Amino acid sequence: MITLQQDAEGFIRMNRHFPESVLISITFADGTTEQVSGGRLNKAYDDALAEYRAQNHLDAKGFSRSPAKRKTSPGNKIDFVKVHPGMGD
Repeated sequence: MITLQQDAEGFIRMNRHFPESVLISITFADGTTEQVSGGRLNKAYDDALAEYRAQNHLDAKGFSRSPAKRKTSPGNKIDFVKVHPGMGD
């Protein structure tokens, strides 16, 4: 089992997908603990990544299609995902 800790801002560190069937224990900032499937966290990761790319005007693969005048960060991925109690339901 994988154990993750939520930070004070409500995020967990997640820079990759977990196996779909693995159970992940998340300890929230308020002290509660919940088990969430890897598939559920992968969905949260994908949603956060899509939001990040939309806010930064990147396409679905993370590339900027604007003119070459502007440089974008070479790391077009995210490392933190927002979580909340009850998301495992």
